[in-house]
Amino acid sequence: MPVEIQHTPNPNARKFVLPAKHFDRPLSFAGPDAASAHPLAAQLFALGTIYNVFMVQDFITVNKVPDADWEPLEEAARAMIAQHFGIS
Repeated sequence: MPVEIQHTPNPNARKFVLPAKHFDRPLSFAGPDAASAHPLAAQLFALGTIYNVFMVQDFITVNKVPDADWEPLEEAARAMIAQHFGIS
């Protein structure tokens, strides 16, 4: 089962749903410096227009800056997440 992208009430956030539970506790990163010790979060921030990453059980919520377009970000983030967890 692939990583599913869900819209949220916040137009600047996307929820990436994983096919299984991967996190025992919530993780929140409010910028690249906070994510430096977490490889996946650091990769997501490297996309350049991401300002917050929240990981809990079987999903990851990614927030972008308001003027950024989701078009290139959604698939790039999905690919990073899938590769990190070995999801095809």
